[in-house]
Amino acid sequence: MIYMLEDESGIRNFVLYALNNSGFEAVGFETPSEFYSAVAERIPDLVLLDIMLPEEDGISVLKKLRNDKITRKLPVILLTAKGTEFDKVTGLDSGADDYIAKPFGIMELISRIKALLRRSYYNDSDDTGAIVLKNIVVLPEKHEVYADGIKINLTLKEYELLLILLKNKGKVFSRDELLKEVWGFDFKGESRTVDVHIRTLRAKLGAGGELIETIRGVGYKIGD
Repeated sequence: MIYMLEDESGIRNFVLYALNNSGFEAVGFETPSEFYSAVAERIPDLVLLDIMLPEEDGISVLKKLRNDKITRKLPVILLTAKGTEFDKVTGLDSGADDYIAKPFGIMELISRIKALLRRSYYNDSDDTGAIVLKNIVVLPEKHEVYADGIKINLTLKEYELLLILLKNKGKVFSRDELLKEVWGFDFKGESRTVDVHIRTLRAKLGAGGELIETIRGVGYKIGD
């Protein structure tokens, strides 16, 4: 989930439309008070924050996020018309993870979001037990999977397949081994079941699906 705090409705609606059509879940807020109420209900994965706002400026909002132990590590990208070096330094010194001056290209923004989400998950891996392989991140404690920063909805068996492959990077599993590991010794189905699930898993992971290699005549592996 991405929260955007931006008082200009035209910019806010355009960015939200682009994000939601790019696979993200994003909602916007016009005022800090609306934003704080939403954060109290649900902590987002990332915040897009304007500086010039009603009620209080974005730097003040950012400092409050960084002073709260619950949101102190929340990834924040500043979006603002202020583009001088001094403004950038002020924003970054106040705790912003990235800074984009208006006007900006939406593809650049999406690329920056994906990069920051990947970096954030990787940096927190020791605390969360995250499993990271290039653009794929699995958070076992939350039972969540992300590809390029976008949360992917997997079935239980798809998730278990991905997890067993990631936990054994570079190991080649035969179809029978995967059937035993994921479906159990009593499963009466065919090895083709594995192929079908690998195919749907690859499709859902997008570019990340290319990391799952088919080893001819044997089975599958992920990574080196």
